Amino acid sequence: MKDSFAVAAALAAGIGIGSFGVHALHAQSEPPVYMIEDNTVIDPAGFAKEFAPLARESLKTYGGQYLGGGSGVSVDGDPPKGRVVLVQWESVRQMMKWRHSLEYNAARTVGERYGRFRIFAVDGVPQ
Repeated sequence: MKDSFAVAAALAAGIGIGSFGVHALHAQSEPPVYMIEDNTVIDPAGFAKEFAPLARESLKTYGGQYLGGGSGVSVDGDPPKGRVVLVQWESVRQMMKWRHSLEYNAARTVGERYGRFRIFAVDGVPQ
């Protein structure tokens, strides 16, 4: 009787651990979200010196991964209007938490003296 109880308990524990593992793997397989900025910079020196460091620090604090930035290149159609920035986020929820954070709002107040912002996001695809 004790042996069958031990086997049943081990089986139940294995099922629990397995279901947790499947859930963890599923969470990891969700595609990232990519935030694209096309910012019109009015004062490049002020933008780079006063706004950019604050914005980058707020991205790190909230889990954004800065992937690249620059003037951008037009492949088809009109070129970007300004400085293009690409940031990867784990989810839209994470990105919006950053967007409405005190840290980013403080940076944005500084940045609006030096440029205009156009920010949008797209879903990544599962790999």
